[in-house]
Amino acid sequence: MKILLLGKGGQVGWELQRALAPLGELIALDFDSKEHHADFSQPQKLAETVAALRPDVIVNAAAHTAVDKAESESDLARAINAEAPGVLARAAAEIGALLVHYSTDYVFDGSGDQPRAEDAATGPLSVYGQTKLEGEQAVQQSGARHLIFRTSWVFAARGGNFAKTMLRLAADRERLTVIDDQHGAPTGAELLADCTAHAIRATLADASKAGLYHLVAGGEVTWNGYARFVIEQARALGVELKTTEVAPVPTSAFPTPAARPLNSRLNTSKFQQTFGLVLPQWQAGVARMLREIHP
Repeated sequence: MKILLLGKGGQVGWELQRALAPLGELIALDFDSKEHHADFSQPQKLAETVAALRPDVIVNAAAHTAVDKAESESDLARAINAEAPGVLARAAAEIGALLVHYSTDYVFDGSGDQPRAEDAATGPLSVYGQTKLEGEQAVQQSGARHLIFRTSWVFAARGGNFAKTMLRLAADRERLTVIDDQHGAPTGAELLADCTAHAIRATLADASKAGLYHLVAGGEVTWNGYARFVIEQARALGVELKTTEVAPVPTSAFPTPAARPLNSRLNTSKFQQTFGLVLPQWQAGVARMLREIHP
């Protein structure tokens, strides 16, 4: 089996290189790859790469994820998040490949306080959310066999993340103010990659498993609760921090160009039942990541 991974340099892409390797021959590309075109800002050329390599599975881990920046560069965000997945999906359909694509809770409007299922009404609040929704739709309309995974609050030991930012601030400040009215589940890139590999094997064996799924860690927390957990865990690992208070504030205290959904809860029952997996609580992944960066 030949697997084409696009976006290998991102947090999820990095973990996918490890998780996908046991499945077969893995060709991992990034936007600056020399031998084959993988620059999502020029979507049409992606079809040539697929036609040349003829993979059995295409995994798209590339995306324009700068949520605020997308508001001022909507054309680029649309090319990367919507047009490129459509090109990949149509190219996959032509050769009979399975396409794996990642989406986001930002396709919803963030209202209410219940976890959303896959068939809940969408209503993106931002350019990022809108272009990711268009990418989903392009994949679904292509005729390609596909797996779309909506996820949220992704972190990894490699690269920057919310936990690292909190620890950097907590080392210098006695008091932090962190948003306490957005709810979601911090989800590790490692968990996403391992679940993806399992789902690919299962879907190749049973095509009826293809489709759209919500894939996040178990449980829920606010950014404020997340920050407090990170600080407590870091202290337990012996990290010296100055912070004595993590004060709760509303989203309105930190205005941003792009609106954030207040409710990022996603119902993962369909994924767990279809693939026979149990998604661990978010605390487990965050604690493991902290042990990696503070051994």
